[in-house]
Amino acid sequence: MTKSKDADRRSVPQGMLGRRDFLCLGAATAAALVMSPVAAKTIPATERQLRFRNLHTGEATTAVYWSDGIYLPDGMQEINSVLRDHRTDEVHPMDNDLLNFLYVLQRSVGSQKSYEVISGYRSPATNESLRNKSSGVAKRSYHMQGKAIDIRLPGCDLKKLQQAALELKAGGVGYYPKSGFIHVDVGPARSW
Repeated sequence: MTKSKDADRRSVPQGMLGRRDFLCLGAATAAALVMSPVAAKTIPATERQLRFRNLHTGEATTAVYWSDGIYLPDGMQEINSVLRDHRTDEVHPMDNDLLNFLYVLQRSVGSQKSYEVISGYRSPATNESLRNKSSGVAKRSYHMQGKAIDIRLPGCDLKKLQQAALELKAGGVGYYPKSGFIHVDVGPARSW
């Protein structure tokens, strides 16, 4: 005896999900959490913490930047300071979505270590100077907006980190194996 989908749905009391609906909802929720670092806002956590070590200045921080739904000024300021343009000493606010991207990325690879930072914020003057020395520096780099970072994660294979960032589909991901880092930004999803 074969039941139609409508008959199957009628057997579930109104206001309750059927097994199929429940499984689909669960799968959709899990996919949303994995697919978007902006969805980090929906990860059940009371606080979000990031660790950074700037390879140029030697400075390090472990900062809680978000707690109970609020971005914390002290934690954000600490992160912004460590990720400043080390050439000009300019501090610029790092984008919240970038921090959430990094938070989700770190959890997806199962690491608790500090991100090693090659480049965080770049002033327009620094970006132009770097462009004059290398064709690989974008004229309108997201670094100048606090929306990009070049990183590596000790103990995590660089290719694995790149693949995890790509799977999040949350922005740009550049892979620089010869230089030992990946670039991530919260611009359009793309890779190179």
